[in-house]
Amino acid sequence: MTDKSQVVFGIRAVIEAIESGKQVDKVLMKKNLGGELAHALLESTTMHHIPVQRVPIERLNRITRKNHQGVIAFMAAVDYYHVHDIVPTLYEEGINPFIVVLDGVTDVRNFGAIARTCECAGVNAIVIPERNSVSVNADAVKTSAGALNYLPVCRERNLAKAVKYLAESGFKVLGASEKSHINYTQGDFTGPVAVVLGAEDTGISPDILKLCDTLVAIPEFGQINSLNVSVAGGIMIYEVVRQRLNDGQDVNS
Repeated sequence: MTDKSQVVFGIRAVIEAIESGKQVDKVLMKKNLGGELAHALLESTTMHHIPVQRVPIERLNRITRKNHQGVIAFMAAVDYYHVHDIVPTLYEEGINPFIVVLDGVTDVRNFGAIARTCECAGVNAIVIPERNSVSVNADAVKTSAGALNYLPVCRERNLAKAVKYLAESGFKVLGASEKSHINYTQGDFTGPVAVVLGAEDTGISPDILKLCDTLVAIPEFGQINSLNVSVAGGIMIYEVVRQRLNDGQDVNS
């Protein structure tokens, strides 16, 4: 069931929410909805990089029985950032940056668990795509045990472009892939690093794989050979911590 405090409905109300600077996670719009106001809404969502999904009216009616006018917006529970804003600040502050990129992770429980681990390990930011990604709503914050109140989330329209920016900014981009023959402990995580985790069913997308400097694998010895992405993320994240501590670094700076 959707928390009604997380939604805004009605075309004008949604436009006003967007234009006032409120963080909108996504907008659901009735299929074939037209008119001047609908066009104005689409212009506003495009300008503010907010994903829009065209859906049957029955889906909207399941969310609210009130007069939604064919439009419902889901509000984000956190402020979104961009990597090009976060990275220069990290370098200016003398931080050895550590960023986790989630490519296609859509389960809120996995996302919350990864965010919780990231915050505990001193990760500087999580990067997610606008589409094919989890909604960072109140459920995600709750699942993260509040970690998302402290951990910046960068939501990027083009994830490949964001990862390329990280590489060009001096990050070593390391992807976790079961297809790799390199043990994850053999990767070098001591410098600026971006760890990429893909969806459990499809893994890291091909356009992101091409941007990885190294692909590493976590060894598995059982019968199912299928680690949960949040567990795999925890292993990778704390390997970064282990290597940096062994290197004499202060992982909090």
